[in-house]
This record gives sequence, structure tokens and C-alpha cells, in this order.
Amino acid sequence: MSAAPLAAEEFQAPGLNLFEWPALVSGAEWFNKPALLAFLAALLVIVLCFAAFSRPKLVPRGMQALGEYAYEFVREQCARPFLGKDSDRWMPLLFSMFLFVLVMNLFGSVIFIQFPVMALIGYPAILALGVWVMVLFLGMKHQGPWGFFKNIMFPPGLPGWMYVLVAPIEFASTVILRHVTHAVRLFATMMAGHLIIALFSEVGWHFLFVELSPLGAPLGVLGVLMTIALTAFELFIQALQAYVFAMLTAMFINDALHPAH
Repeated sequence: MSAAPLAAEEFQAPGLNLFEWPALVSGAEWFNKPALLAFLAALLVIVLCFAAFSRPKLVPRGMQALGEYAYEFVREQCARPFLGKDSDRWMPLLFSMFLFVLVMNLFGSVIFIQFPVMALIGYPAILALGVWVMVLFLGMKHQGPWGFFKNIMFPPGLPGWMYVLVAPIEFASTVILRHVTHAVRLFATMMAGHLIIALFSEVGWHFLFVELSPLGAPLGVLGVLMTIALTAFELFIQALQAYVFAMLTAMFINDALHPAH
């Protein structure tokens, strides 16, 4: 047997090529599958909210009941613990952000789609950038430019000489790093989950349908079982990351509105 057929049957682990998508329309390189999914996610969130809240009834049923449950979850678990009496004012932003991130994440577990859009750094980065700009604006509006940065960089109660060390650390961590991790946490979790599930599904496919052998069959079965188990676990992670992203947004807004003393 020649080397070429053997090489063709070698197991190839999935890699970063899973995150490379060709353009769907010639001449519009930006419009690929993830961009289409992002548009569909936004449209789906609008349709779901319209179906849930456009004609509210005294006794909620169906989409209204589901929408109210999701709204109450975001309000009680994300908004009120951090924003208190300001919760209702910021609920439209937090609720729509939670739903949008959730749908974009859940696309990774939908058959025939199977790609979590937030696994591409550009999408969580643009959301985190929007939150960063908003937090800077709110902080300087409510505390004044000097007051905002003073409250960040010079926490009270420390000896004067320590501010030489503390001020740049507080500035970097509060103004820059926490907003970077706001995006990277979501991106890295979705990317890692997608890669792991793709790996085990490729193991199952390869050893059950490509390279048939008595020794490979158990590996193939293990790959299928692990794919099912990890997909179920990934559904939980996808929802958790949407919650964490909305929760951190509420925390950042509160810090801008009400400086710590």
C-alpha cells in the first residue's frame, strides 16, 4: 500500500481553521457566516422580545411567560445586586445584551450552525468596547473628569508615598484591564469549548466511519459519548457566560455612577 492513502486516513485534529470563514458575497469580505449569524441573532432577539412583550396579558403564557422569566432573571441576578434603585433604568441595555450574547453563544450548539460567534474576538471586543466608552462617559458625567479618575487612582486611607505604586496599578486594572478581560473571558471560553467539542466529534467520526478497526472503534464510541456530554455541559457554559457578561456590565455601570469610598 502506498504512503498516500495511509496519509489520507491519518487523524487530523481540528485547529484554528475552524474559525476561518470565506466571504458569502463576492466583494464583501467582511460578510461571512459569523457576520450573518450576528445579524440573525440581533433579528431573533428583536422578534422574541416583540412576541413576548408587544401584547402583554394579565396572566402570562407562552412567549410572554418565557420573556418575563428571562427579564426577571436579569433584573434580580444582574441588575439589582449592583444597581439597586437604578436597575429599571438600565434593564433595556442589560436584558438585550444578555439575550444577544446568549443567542450568539447558543448558535454553537444548534445543528447545522454549530458555531458560537463569540468565539471570534471581534464580537465580544466590540461589545466590551461599547461598555468601556459608556462607563467612561458616565463616570466623567456624574463625578467630573478629575473626580472620576481621582476616585479610581487614589483610594482613601493609604499613606501618601503608596500612591506612587497604587495609582498606576489602579488606573491600569480599572480603566483598561478589566474591560479587556470582559471581552477575553467570553471569547476564550467560547473558543475553547468549540475546539474541544470539535476534537471529540472528529475523533468519533474518524474512528467510526473513516478508519475502521477493532482498536479504533472504542475510541470512536468514546468520542461520540464525550461529544454528547460536552455539548450538554457547553449549553450551561454558554448561558453562564451571557449572565457573567451582563452582570459585569451592571457592575461597571454602578462603579461609574456611584464611586466607592
